[in-house]
Amino acid sequence: MENRFHISLPCMHIEATEKFYTQILGATTGRKAKNWVDINLFEHQLTFTKSGKFKFDYPSYSFENTVLPSFHFGILLDDKQWNALYKKMKLENFLYIDNTAFLNGQAGAHKSFFLRDPNGYIIEFKCFKDGAAVFTV
Repeated sequence: MENRFHISLPCMHIEATEKFYTQILGATTGRKAKNWVDINLFEHQLTFTKSGKFKFDYPSYSFENTVLPSFHFGILLDDKQWNALYKKMKLENFLYIDNTAFLNGQAGAHKSFFLRDPNGYIIEFKCFKDGAAVFTV
């Protein structure tokens, strides 16, 4: 089995959350019950539990002159997947932060765009110039 991540997040509306991830991002639904749903997002397991809004006191930070959300999660995609999803999200006007390049000319150079889901969570879609350099210092 490949290594995958799992994250469980509080959610306000199960149906709206499931619709966003499946109909907008093309993910699939896994197990679900009245108050929770598992989402398969690029083979990673997101569990959303209906429990209300998450409170976070420090919502942003600055990195290379771009203000970014402190609390976010992301998916690393290859260039083909990243470009296809970016074009779709740009066309549908779902971008929270548009295509931004980071660490140009350095180890870890990558491009990212960010979306906001129905619960206010920010999702980063990241594509490294060199996929082998994800953890390079």
